[in-house]
Amino acid sequence: MAAVDIRDNLLGISWVDSSWIPVLNSGSILDYFSERSNPFYDRTCNNEVVKMQRLTLEHLNQMVGVEYILLHAQEPILFIIRKQQWQSPAQVIPLADYYIIAGVIYQAPDLGSVINSRVLTAVHGIQSAFDEAMSYCRYHPSKGYWWHFKDHEEQDKVKPKAKRKEEPSSIFQRQRVDALLVDLRQKFPPKFVQQKSGEKPVPVDQTKKEAEPIPETVKSEEKETTKNVQQTVTTKGPPKKRMRLQ
Repeated sequence: MAAVDIRDNLLGISWVDSSWIPVLNSGSILDYFSERSNPFYDRTCNNEVVKMQRLTLEHLNQMVGVEYILLHAQEPILFIIRKQQWQSPAQVIPLADYYIIAGVIYQAPDLGSVINSRVLTAVHGIQSAFDEAMSYCRYHPSKGYWWHFKDHEEQDKVKPKAKRKEEPSSIFQRQRVDALLVDLRQKFPPKFVQQKSGEKPVPVDQTKKEAEPIPETVKSEEKETTKNVQQTVTTKGPPKKRMRLQ
């Protein structure tokens, strides 16, 4: 890949020699432009050949190659110099334009550079707008997307925040939770039970044994119930006889 020459893109620089400013005019402007410290001047041009050979500028019309001409002059403020290349005595191609304002030389941008700069500026502005817009975007799975701007934060700080009441659960949710708890209790019965708060948990088997009645006490209770039934029967006495009607 060929190295890029710095002179190919000189749109960001300028050059001036303050000693020439008082004497600038249409006759001396090309001599001012051909100073060796000027980065816009090409040392291989036809102007340099004519200058080295001490010829007049009329010889430029007979030469082929790169040359500089004075395109426009508005003394003493504005001068425009064009760099062009002669392919033949009848064919010339403009290469670049340079404008001199108050002695300061600038390179005029070409159409492609102007369009490229404007497009990059527009794209940068659009990208900055998108980035700022994305910074205000919020998302939550339950709410979705919404915009949260800085002025909303200031309004929220000014307004007193009202306490939100917690929404009670619905009947369906309570019934469903109870059914799930019962199902889990049947699948995984507890092994220990705490009858009262503060007491140590007791195994479930031990609580079942204490709840079952002793057989002897059951029998004594059955005997007492039978005796009470017999006493009630004897206190009532025999049934009375009824008179039969003939």
